[in-house]
Amino acid sequence: MMIPAVEARHLAYAYGDRPVLKDISFSVEKGDFFVIIGPNGSGKTTLMRIISGFLKPGNGRLAVMGRPIGEYTRRTLARTIAMVPQAVSVEFPFTVMELVLMGRSPHQGILGLAGKADRDLARQAMSFTGVEELSGRRLNQLSGGECQRVFIARAICQDPGIMLLDEPTASLDLAHQVRVMDLMERLRNEKGVTVVMVSHDVNLAAMYGNRLLLLKDGRILSLGAPGEVLTYDTLEAAYECALLVDESPLGKFQRVTPVPERFMAGSRPGSILLLDEGRR
Repeated sequence: MMIPAVEARHLAYAYGDRPVLKDISFSVEKGDFFVIIGPNGSGKTTLMRIISGFLKPGNGRLAVMGRPIGEYTRRTLARTIAMVPQAVSVEFPFTVMELVLMGRSPHQGILGLAGKADRDLARQAMSFTGVEELSGRRLNQLSGGECQRVFIARAICQDPGIMLLDEPTASLDLAHQVRVMDLMERLRNEKGVTVVMVSHDVNLAAMYGNRLLLLKDGRILSLGAPGEVLTYDTLEAAYECALLVDESPLGKFQRVTPVPERFMAGSRPGSILLLDEGRR
């Protein structure tokens, strides 16, 4: 039996007396493209911070590669999990090469000096993400899309088995969104990395994820393949808005369209008309 990359059992977390996650259980298999979705305030980022080891769950158990996360040191966990945060900082004028090389720190000795092998891996990571020609540029000279790919290159340079991404496309234009998602798909297919991502974009989740976790009010509302999770009834329960669910013209996966009030024929102000292409 294959050991899951991530396994959560009855996780719970609260900020003070405010519960954020309640009885969360799921597993992420090795090689999954696992996308966590849900409305604002559903607990997505908190769950990601627990998986990354930055937060300790109030209750429950979390295992990474079959080992309880509490048994990892920060250094050994960084050899297994790489995290690309939601907001990337460019406060310090590091060059692209300097930042990407930081990904090698969990693998280096006490002096933290980068050797030839480290630099070779950094160049490979930059080549993979298409930023090799930017290696001498400083972060504050890059566009948002370039900067995001540089931080992904740093994460790849860690040589992790699991890549965590918190809203990696949130501030990017459409072209850069697709480039980042295509990079993650390549990373999974070519290098066998398990990808776990938080996203607000259910359409990107439908196109790229092979398994989805839908949260609502800190609980799991649905878990499974995109076709099982992105249904009309489930999405209406999660987002509580008018929507249309049909099949994408690109393939056999769902397309979700929010419906503005002016298209809700015959509805009274403030009412909700729910549309489902599959029921027509």
